[in-house]
Amino acid sequence: MSDEDLYDTQHIDFLEEMWGEGFLSPGGMEEVARVLEGVDVKGKHVMDIGCGSGAIAVILVRDRGAAHVTGIDVEDPVCTAARARAEAAGLTNKIGIVKVVPGPFPFEEGTFDVVFSKDSILHIPDKTAMAADAFRVLKPGGQFAASDWLISHDAEPSQEMADYIKSEALDFAMASPKSYAKAMEDAGFVDIELVNRNRWYAKVAAQEHAELTGPNRARWEERHGKDFIAHQIGTWEKLVGVLKKGEHCPHHIRGRKPS
Repeated sequence: MSDEDLYDTQHIDFLEEMWGEGFLSPGGMEEVARVLEGVDVKGKHVMDIGCGSGAIAVILVRDRGAAHVTGIDVEDPVCTAARARAEAAGLTNKIGIVKVVPGPFPFEEGTFDVVFSKDSILHIPDKTAMAADAFRVLKPGGQFAASDWLISHDAEPSQEMADYIKSEALDFAMASPKSYAKAMEDAGFVDIELVNRNRWYAKVAAQEHAELTGPNRARWEERHGKDFIAHQIGTWEKLVGVLKKGEHCPHHIRGRKPS
């Protein structure tokens, strides 16, 4: 594992316990289904940006009939976990996991029918370049469907938001809905749709915080360590605050490459 890996095995184990086996972001299978509303992946070749530990790649093939999923991520621990999950599901012939370096996607123009991502593009600072490259690797008529963590404005983050981001200790690069939509438009996408999921995740995050601080806290500490859980509780307190004020506003983003 590289010293630069942000999602080490401890964090993977904790997040999967919080959000479901194979999931490193909230909502599980139900939220994946919402992201893909109106997007048919059956028989399609899908790129999964930031595939994490692989649960979604398995779902796309096993449950939604994708012909092939190419999952990409930048860190060894999650790629290793994703490959193991694909192997355990008997789907290595339909799921490929590729470790990439930050930058343009290493695929030819018009490779994919669908570009998908679940709460991972927040690690990509340049949304304009990302959208243009997603457009490039899509086939004509191909669709982009993602969820991402956004900030509600284009100004500097509030002190509360800055404190939350610092507590996460991750390379968050949140864009506003307005700038995200412009990046999609500039790339050439049509039928662009952004759906604000703040109200949903504000409720879910409050429940997660209650789980960590409530009667089950001792069990979380036993499994993950008191110091680790104390830090997570502090992070969730800040998360709940910026969600409540609306500055942190997860969105679903969809668009289509013209035929």
